[in-house]
Amino acid sequence: MAYPLRLEELSKSFGRIEAVHRVSLTVEAGERHAILGPNGAGKTTLFDLISGICQATSGRIFLFDQEVSGLSVHRRAAIGLARTFQITNLFQALTVFDNILLACQAQEPFRYNFYKPVSYYPELISQVEKILDHWKMEDKRDVVVGYLSYGDQRQLEVIMALAKNPRLLLLDEPTAGLSPSETATMTQFISGLDSSTTILFIEHDMDVVFSIAEKVTVMHFGHLVAHGLAEEIKGDPKVAAIYLGEQGVRDAQS
Repeated sequence: MAYPLRLEELSKSFGRIEAVHRVSLTVEAGERHAILGPNGAGKTTLFDLISGICQATSGRIFLFDQEVSGLSVHRRAAIGLARTFQITNLFQALTVFDNILLACQAQEPFRYNFYKPVSYYPELISQVEKILDHWKMEDKRDVVVGYLSYGDQRQLEVIMALAKNPRLLLLDEPTAGLSPSETATMTQFISGLDSSTTILFIEHDMDVVFSIAEKVTVMHFGHLVAHGLAEEIKGDPKVAAIYLGEQGVRDAQS
């Protein structure tokens, strides 16, 4: 069985600071898996290692049973990995249509051809139109992204990641900065994604985590401190201590 993601003793140091310490983790096909932890736990650094933005100090990374520890970002993307970021990474001055077009073009062999207009590739335009129709965004196709609500921008970023047809999708705090109503919409949106796409996501909102995740991994100061089914993690006293502090746990139990 090919696991979408397998980490073996993965570590990353920045000088004398060890941001990720010997993390071993396996994510199964189709799984919705959350990474929890307070600020500074090493969650985003872990995502940077998996996606190839930075290289590990030690350890190994496997995508679909292929070792990718030394591969570049685009080589990992070609294997089936896509990622969103904590801060939206969109072309603010371009329209929704053009943003999705660029995401689709990025996976085509002619992506570096700057001498032909996009109209020369009608199949690419057709692909974008199908994506707009599928995600019910036809009414926003000509809207400049900078004028979209922040919730719509977050959703668009996920749609652009999905345009690459990834087999493994990394979402870095998809509800960060959203209002309660936008968070509910995003939670429903992620929950409705194709079950064939494996999702690993970082999230601080516990309601979101336990609405989506089947399994949860908890990090603290770079260490993996808890891992298991969502319901098991919800009742883990170590996790409560990390978020509430030892005194907070005693107060909650009294």
